[in-house]
Amino acid sequence: MKMNNWNTALALLAVSATIVSCNPTTKNTDGEVRDSTALQDSVGAIAVNPLSHSKEFPGATLEVASITAEKVGADSAKVTVKYNVKNFELTAQTEHDHHMANSHDGQHIHFILDNKPYDALYKPEHTVTVPVNSEHYLMSFLSRSFHESIKTVEAHKLVKFKIDADAKVEQLAAPTEPSLFYSRPKGEYKGDDTKQLLLDFFVANSELSANGNKVKAEINGQEFVLDQWVPYEILNLPLGENTIKITLIDKDGNAVSGDNVSVERKIKLSAE
Repeated sequence: MKMNNWNTALALLAVSATIVSCNPTTKNTDGEVRDSTALQDSVGAIAVNPLSHSKEFPGATLEVASITAEKVGADSAKVTVKYNVKNFELTAQTEHDHHMANSHDGQHIHFILDNKPYDALYKPEHTVTVPVNSEHYLMSFLSRSFHESIKTVEAHKLVKFKIDADAKVEQLAAPTEPSLFYSRPKGEYKGDDTKQLLLDFFVANSELSANGNKVKAEINGQEFVLDQWVPYEILNLPLGENTIKITLIDKDGNAVSGDNVSVERKIKLSAE
């Protein structure tokens, strides 16, 4: 993007480097900062900027305590997932100093089944209905009140399971292939919430780096290549419907193969 002047460009690079260096989840090797999204809004085009985490949660742990199911009708099963949460308070408000959309119900669990839009859980239990004879990926992670994921091994769980013809749950081998799960933005934004949107995703079984895998974000056709696993802000989205697609790509820019590597969402922004 076009910068106002050379001094502004230098200042932006310094700020971007500071943001990344203070974030323990950054995956670039040798501290190298080459994220193509460290851009400043100067001409009104869509901008995507890396952010630092507002608050870390050392020791926060999420575990899947159980997955059970019962048959509903002839061809469906009601699946109940229960969690154990440690060193993290569900429903508490997360300290922050930005103006992104925030849940009034507080901190929660993001429940992402088969890379569909997540359900926010304020209690450590959730029930969904699925077909019998079906296989599923379940990504769960702890979330700050404004929906930013806690990007640690302990704070998430990725499992794969099968529901057989009798609605019995069969736990399958834990996924090992590189995977990308979409989290935010989601749904509809109104008023001040439209000015700054959180772009957040969860990477499993892979790291992001300048010389390795990356995430390509396509926002209304405009491409951004993200080589840092940090939260991002999206600026200057127009009112109305917007399309966001994220894809896990390799060092050469090719899409990584797998079941959970590319997701597209539509969101809506309105003045009121």
